[in-house]
Amino acid sequence: MIKEFNTQTELSVRLEALWAVLSKDFITVAPKVLPHIVKDVQVIEGDGGVGTILIFNFLPDVSPSYQREKITEFDEASHEIGLQVIEGGYLSQGLSYYKTTFKLSAMEEEKTLVNVKISYDHESDIEEKVKPTKTSQSTLLYLGRLERYLLTGTA
Repeated sequence: MIKEFNTQTELSVRLEALWAVLSKDFITVAPKVLPHIVKDVQVIEGDGGVGTILIFNFLPDVSPSYQREKITEFDEASHEIGLQVIEGGYLSQGLSYYKTTFKLSAMEEEKTLVNVKISYDHESDIEEKVKPTKTSQSTLLYLGRLERYLLTGTA
């Protein structure tokens, strides 16, 4: 049975800038904001919209060494993107299903609310590090690094 965990954060950046790095430019931005984890991101199939398959290659000391994700939702009008892990990553650590959905909403001109929904399932006991409360912390860390990157040009 698929379960959900929801969280949110406010970032002091324009919605359009955040949407660009989350939805279109993350192939080049993810290795810059997570240089201690992500070696590179490659498009395996697709054009960046729904159905696109990406592979995140991690650095040698990161286990597992990669994560393949599929874009399952992409709505430019409502600023919503969903990424489902289809191989490696969290699926190698005991989860049988893992999907992260980001929905952006403008709060003010220079402030964006990000709602994060983590959908997951597991067939057996999972390690503490892959529980949704832990994985949401890493997602929020990533969003904070995106904010810093957009504000300063560095992660």
